[in-house]
Amino acid sequence: MPLVSMRQLLDEAAKGGYGVGAFNVNDMEQIQAIMEAAKETRSPVIIQASRGARQFAQDRYLFHLILAASELYPDIPIAMHQDHGNSFETCKSAIELGFTSVMMDGSLKADGKTPSTFEENVAVTKQVVDFAHERGVTVEGEIGVLGGVEDGHGAGGSGLDHITDPDQAVEFAELTGVDALAIAIGTSHGAYKFTKKPDGSVLKMDVLIAIHKRLPNTHLVMHGSSSVPKDLQDIVNEYGGKLKETWGVPVEEIQLGIRNGVRKVNVDTDNRLAITGAIRKVLWTQPEKFDPRDYMKPAREAMQKVVATRMTQFGQAGHAGDYSPIPITEIAKGYADGTLTTQPLVAAK
Repeated sequence: MPLVSMRQLLDEAAKGGYGVGAFNVNDMEQIQAIMEAAKETRSPVIIQASRGARQFAQDRYLFHLILAASELYPDIPIAMHQDHGNSFETCKSAIELGFTSVMMDGSLKADGKTPSTFEENVAVTKQVVDFAHERGVTVEGEIGVLGGVEDGHGAGGSGLDHITDPDQAVEFAELTGVDALAIAIGTSHGAYKFTKKPDGSVLKMDVLIAIHKRLPNTHLVMHGSSSVPKDLQDIVNEYGGKLKETWGVPVEEIQLGIRNGVRKVNVDTDNRLAITGAIRKVLWTQPEKFDPRDYMKPAREAMQKVVATRMTQFGQAGHAGDYSPIPITEIAKGYADGTLTTQPLVAAK
């Protein structure tokens, strides 16, 4: 199956009432783990790469690895997504390489650290939308600012510093024509999200629900949504790690989000923990081992287990065969003639 438009993938998820995990990758083993989990659960999937990942692995390596995945798993719909593009040029380069979806995170300036103005965010996101839609490529935007830092991208601080305003979310969706909208509800990048189990004081699910009521047909995105399970933390620490106690986003909160318009759920930290714990265990318990395959195979298996679990929890399991991919050229025609609308249906307050 060719790489598919993330717009089609999210439209189908909306019809089915489920969410789709978007999993970050940096290397071959991570892509293999995701694809084996997708095969195991018969799930469509979003594979995404940050700017840091593109630099680390080099663009063409990643692109061809994901292209190979589409050839090896022809029954699995795969969207290839640029995570947290910091500028028009970053998104343009991803599109020209062959990504089928990009995120323009105009909530921050091009340095990826400084919060931008609403007007700046609208202007750069709209520029990306115009360029991408001409080529059939999906665009995710962000309004509000997440906490924490990941791959050098983020404003730091608490996830409560820049919560999305529902009225601004509506205006942003109307002015930009984005296909998907990431919102800030208290989540943060990285492992150290919360110092206690999240509740209404740190995770503003009421804001998410309010935005969904105003934008009932807009695909919402939850970033920073790793659950950071204690058992994965414990494995890392048992074999020489020194992780501080931390909490992630409870799966039941993500599922509440999915019932209220969330169609894309970003997961990275959980997979990093699974991989690191498996590698540490091998090197700690079998110090004579030096062949990378001896520790990368269990690392890959550990990540596959996490991804398969999330695919089941998000509801995407079993939906890989629901639809045939629409060619990107046809998606572009849909944007051009208006049959693929990007103007949101806005409900009255």
